[in-house]
Amino acid sequence: MSGHSKWSSIKHKKAVTDARKGQQFTKMAREITIAAREGGGNPDGNHRLRLAMEKARSANMPQDNVQRAIKRGTGELGGAQIEQLRFEGYGPHGVAIMVETVTDNRNRTSSDIRNLFTRAGGNLGATGSVGWMFTREGQIVVDARGKDPEEIGLEAIELGATDARVDGSTVEVVTDPARLEPVRDSLRKKGFKVDSAEVTMNSSQVVELDETRAPGVLKLLDSLEEHDDVQSVYSNIEVPADVMERISERV
Repeated sequence: MSGHSKWSSIKHKKAVTDARKGQQFTKMAREITIAAREGGGNPDGNHRLRLAMEKARSANMPQDNVQRAIKRGTGELGGAQIEQLRFEGYGPHGVAIMVETVTDNRNRTSSDIRNLFTRAGGNLGATGSVGWMFTREGQIVVDARGKDPEEIGLEAIELGATDARVDGSTVEVVTDPARLEPVRDSLRKKGFKVDSAEVTMNSSQVVELDETRAPGVLKLLDSLEEHDDVQSVYSNIEVPADVMERISERV
C-alpha cells in the first residue's frame, strides 16, 4: 500500500462551495445524460448511470433535474446536441494530463482547453500521447478517522480490491471497474465511511512534485476542473501527503 497522494485522490477532497454548486449540478446532469444516451435510462441495467445518479444524490441535486437529464439522454426531451471530447497533453514539469469534456461547441472547448495548457507552460498533444500510461480503475475513498487505515486497506483487499493507498486520514481503495459497487457496498456493511466511489483513470507512471513545483501544476489542474465543459481531469502527479498539507494551508 502506498502512502503518497495522487491527483485522483486529492481532487475529491476539494469542497464544493455554494457559489459553484450550480456548475457542479450542470456537470452532473451532463454525465447523467451521456450515461442514459449510451446505456439507456434504467439505472438497474446501466452501471454508469447508476454511479452518476448516486453522485447527484450525494450532492443533493434535485430529483427533477436528474429525471430531465435522463430524458434528454434517452431522447424524450429535446435540447442542444452534446458530445464527449478527450484532450491529452503535458503540463509544467512534464506532468501528463488527460481532460474529459462534454460540450455543445467543439471549437470553443478545444480553444479554451488549449489556452489553459499554454498559459500554464504546458501543451496539448495528439490523441494517445499520454493516454497509453493511464488505466481505467474503480476508486473508493474511505474516511479512516477513528480506525486503523492499514486495517481498512487490508480489509478492502480481502473484499476484492486490487490495492489500497493510505493518505493521512483517508484510504484510497482501487478496484477493477466491474468490482467498484460490490466492494463499496461491502465496505459500508462493515461500518466504514465511504466518502466517494467512482471509475477513474490512474497512471502507471508518476511524477513526484515537491513544494516548489507542485503549486503551479495544481493551479492548472484546478483551472481545468473549473471550466464549464470539463467533466474529469486526470494526472500522473504524486505529492507526498505532508507536502500537500503545507500547500493546502497556504491556499
